[in-house]
Amino acid sequence: MLLWLTDILQQHYSGFAVFQYLTLRAILGVLTALVLSLMLGPWMIRKLNYLQIGQSVREDGPESHLSKSGTPTMGGTLILASIFISSLLWSDLTNQYVWVVLIVTGLFGAVGWVDDYRKVIESNSRGLPGRWKYFWQSVGGLGAAIFLYMNTSSPVETQLFVPFFKDIAVDMGVFYILLTYFVIVGSSNAVNLTDGLDGLAIMPSVMVGSALGLIAYLVGHAGFAEYLSIPFVPGAGELVIFCGALAGAGLGFLWFNTYPAQVFMGDVGALGLGAALGVIAVIIRHEIVFFIMGGVFVMETVSVILQVGSFKLTGRRIFRMAPLHHHFELKGWPEPRVIVRFWIITVMLVLFGLATLKLR
Repeated sequence: MLLWLTDILQQHYSGFAVFQYLTLRAILGVLTALVLSLMLGPWMIRKLNYLQIGQSVREDGPESHLSKSGTPTMGGTLILASIFISSLLWSDLTNQYVWVVLIVTGLFGAVGWVDDYRKVIESNSRGLPGRWKYFWQSVGGLGAAIFLYMNTSSPVETQLFVPFFKDIAVDMGVFYILLTYFVIVGSSNAVNLTDGLDGLAIMPSVMVGSALGLIAYLVGHAGFAEYLSIPFVPGAGELVIFCGALAGAGLGFLWFNTYPAQVFMGDVGALGLGAALGVIAVIIRHEIVFFIMGGVFVMETVSVILQVGSFKLTGRRIFRMAPLHHHFELKGWPEPRVIVRFWIITVMLVLFGLATLKLR
């Protein structure tokens, strides 16, 4: 929106041409979302407290979590609102990728909002039934996959690129739709499973989102893409604005979500952020690198799958409790230790993922 305005103003004063630079708009996107979340956070927490929108805690979970009962939840609304406002202000709104990411994020966030609403407001412990949650996630994932497939402008946009190799690119064809669907829906649920401790999900989301933003900038620049032997996707660079907004909004939310949390993001934030990361990874053709950088999300998801599978097949549990962060809590790790160590793991994985851009 402001890009359009500055485009008009630069006809009268050439200094406004600086807003055409992606790097500047990305920085402004970060700052806008950060300031919005910091300013609106206290008001939202007071509002949630007034409406008695508090988190319910599992009785079979760690005893230390019982004191968290009643902490305001659905704070993910603050994150998504800050991201949307910042992205709409600083992005090129004629770019189709910007709208795909915004719509997918909004739809998955809406699914999470309904789930939170039913749990907290209607006191329905089941929330949104699993089949309906999965149905609407599938609608969003398949819708985005089909749209992206139908609007490709070059063969590279449907190829699967393997890190460490310059010349290995698997042409997915129509299977691109299936891959995209699983990446978006899987990422959304993975972040949701990780969101169990104060700040545990939001900081990895910020770090991975920031790294994806950097890759989006490189992928959208023909010169950098050729130099690094990575796919060139025209227009993908504009997603750096969204990624910057995600980082700013996430850091602003962390101000209130850090241990001990004043507010939780809830499914509205976790499902929306996870879907956003997934669809960005697909657009910039770095699904495998995303899988590496989001290793904490992967570990949490795999721990749940293994736990459920083992219990159904053998009647025994592999972990003391799943997802994985609860296992370490029950082993005696204080919550802050689990959180910070998972953050450190994410830092290492993100750096390793970024290193693959050069190691080809």
